[in-house]
Amino acid sequence: MPLRDMVVYPNMIVSLFVGRKKTVRALEESMQQGRKIALAAQRQAQIDDPALEDIYEVGTIVRILQVLKMPDDSFKVLVEGQERIRIRGFRARDNYFTVDYEVSPYEIQTGAIVQTAMRNALELFGKYARLSKNIPADILTSLNRMKDPHRLTDLMAEQLPFPVDKKQKLLEMVKPLARLEALAELLYNEIELREIERRIKGRVRKQIDITQKEYYLNEQIKAIRKELGQKDVESENEELVQRIKNAQMPKGAEDKATKELARLDRMPPMSPEATVTRTYIEWLVALPWSFQTPEKLDLRIVARTLDKDHYGLRKVKDRVLEYLAVRKLAPKMKGPILCLVGPPGVGKTSLARSVAAAINRKFVRISLGGVRDEAEIRGHRRTYIGAMPGKIIQSLKNAKSRNPVFLLDEIDKMGSDFRGDPACALLEVLDPEQNQAFNDHYLDLDFDLSNIMFIATANIFQNIHPTLRDRMEIIEIRGYTQEEKTQIAQRHLNARLLEEHGLTTKDLVLSRPMIEKIIAEYTFEAGVRNLNREISALMRKVTRLKVEKKSPLKAKELTALELTKLLGPPKILRRKGEKADVVGIATGLAWTENGGEILTIEVVPLPGKGQLILTGKLGDVMKESGQAAVSYARKHAKDFHIPPDFYHNSDIHIHVPEGAIPKDGPSAGIAMAAALVSAFSGIPIRKNTAMTGEITLRGRVLGIGGLKEKLLAAMRAGIKTVIIPHENQKDLVDLPVEVTRSLEIKLVQNMQQVLEVVLAREKRSQVKTRKAYAKKAREQTKQPVDQNGISPPAVM
Repeated sequence: MPLRDMVVYPNMIVSLFVGRKKTVRALEESMQQGRKIALAAQRQAQIDDPALEDIYEVGTIVRILQVLKMPDDSFKVLVEGQERIRIRGFRARDNYFTVDYEVSPYEIQTGAIVQTAMRNALELFGKYARLSKNIPADILTSLNRMKDPHRLTDLMAEQLPFPVDKKQKLLEMVKPLARLEALAELLYNEIELREIERRIKGRVRKQIDITQKEYYLNEQIKAIRKELGQKDVESENEELVQRIKNAQMPKGAEDKATKELARLDRMPPMSPEATVTRTYIEWLVALPWSFQTPEKLDLRIVARTLDKDHYGLRKVKDRVLEYLAVRKLAPKMKGPILCLVGPPGVGKTSLARSVAAAINRKFVRISLGGVRDEAEIRGHRRTYIGAMPGKIIQSLKNAKSRNPVFLLDEIDKMGSDFRGDPACALLEVLDPEQNQAFNDHYLDLDFDLSNIMFIATANIFQNIHPTLRDRMEIIEIRGYTQEEKTQIAQRHLNARLLEEHGLTTKDLVLSRPMIEKIIAEYTFEAGVRNLNREISALMRKVTRLKVEKKSPLKAKELTALELTKLLGPPKILRRKGEKADVVGIATGLAWTENGGEILTIEVVPLPGKGQLILTGKLGDVMKESGQAAVSYARKHAKDFHIPPDFYHNSDIHIHVPEGAIPKDGPSAGIAMAAALVSAFSGIPIRKNTAMTGEITLRGRVLGIGGLKEKLLAAMRAGIKTVIIPHENQKDLVDLPVEVTRSLEIKLVQNMQQVLEVVLAREKRSQVKTRKAYAKKAREQTKQPVDQNGISPPAVM
């Protein structure tokens, strides 16, 4: 009977399943002839009909103890091994094999070596039994009682899962020591395999425990999220996949988002890196890569909208209309970079908002005042904790459009420190040739900013970074005239503030004279911000009295007396020009952030040794202007009948009142020179005359800035004649009509022309000497006399 996948040893009782026809026939024949049969293992178990050469030569004679027929016509046979045999020949029959064999008994060998080998084999088998846990306890008991090394080897080999060739090799060996050593070697290998298997199973079991724990906790988290109405991680990732498809990103950005999402799927949901990656992907899909707002390019509608929201500001409105006209004919034109420069309160920010509404674009604004970190513009690297994109990308995400009107407010108030210069980061943003590929550090991807209409605002042009100035189109917005402020209050402020305070025209009417009174006596500014506050304060008081049912108004139209009662006495006492021609006192014009202001310059000669004294908290440039004026007066002393050595015995004191206010700039040069010449010649300076201009040592008059604000200040102070440099003639084009009508403007090129206008020479001819003129002036003003016979000027 050939056996598949097993070897039967002598003295072993085993069960066999018989199903092949030849084997069944051999079993039936052996049952009729003494119930004995020879068993030998096949060399290849997969052979169904083995030939003689496919069967091992060493086998076992067994006695058939029991035969059971199974339902599928196969047999279960219980056999007991008796003797080891060697097959000498085969005899083929019709349906089975018969063999010629000889008994091959085991050799008998005793001694300490065999006993030691038996003990070693028992120890190894015990260790194997502990690792496998499949060996019955009675087998171990039986093995410990055995004294025969062959039976011990056969029983152990029978219990071990060795391959057939290994078991066949043990069966063929006859010496007990050799059999025990071979068995020990097999046990060593099997134990080592069992150890490795145990370690692998331990690691797998540990990993399975961790995985099961994570799975259990994740299922709990899902259940909790479900109870809270939140989405689980899988649904969030699926949602991100769909959002990436809908974001319409450029190819590079979409590949980056897809790659990061694949990394996210491989991360544990609760890991910190997963949170960072998910946040990054959400930023990518939230940006308006391809979404933009349709523009309205009807110039008439835009012009009406801008005129409705803002009075004046014609230059800015014209520039916006020009841009839209070009945009209509050339849709691919890049957005302009405008910079509105002007004092506070003139409507720069609100104008940008009106532009966005007029052309139907989204409006976003970032304030750059006090920004010192470059990362505020370009963002932080993702490697930093709490990293975020810069303000540019954040604002675009909020706008949900790639072509908004983008306001960069207070661009002149940025700073720089060890964290970098944000103005340098803006160079790429505000360059139409570069901003089509703006790279934010957080995104690490290029974003197209070329469709954005950037509008920057600033108060002081000189404080803007020089390289930024080169990239922007500067549009100056000067201060409003009183007429413009009145129109703004009547058209815009009055109606809006009435509605905000719950009032109507039945409760309060602000007439034009009252608005002009508020502008003149309660505000001092270039814009209308303080005017807005004063009208608000007035309406709050009226609202309170209305609620308390105490109306202070005799009629709905406010009177001057009622205005003073509600707002208090006037807050602004405007400085006026001189009421009479005065010696040594000139009126200059200055520019401030709040608009223009007149500047009184006083010159007094004192006994001394030619020292020049400059007071009034003057800056270095203004002090140098005073020195230049003194040098001019010394050079041209004879032209005005001044003793050539006047400065040897006299100190010169130049003072500019309001000494607590810092003053600087070169534009007071001609006023200082005029006051010096007047003080030492005794010729008074004409009243109601003001001047502005820089003086050179040769007496040339150079151009100045802030002309509009200075002329407005002169008009408010009641000045009739203003002297300005000839170089500023070009600035007269943009002046309001009421300014040119109210002032007589004299253009001069040198100091000689200035003195011809400001000095009252006809009064100088009425007196014979400088002291006589001073005496007459003292009698008129009743002021004390100094050592030179000249009365000191009154403090304005």
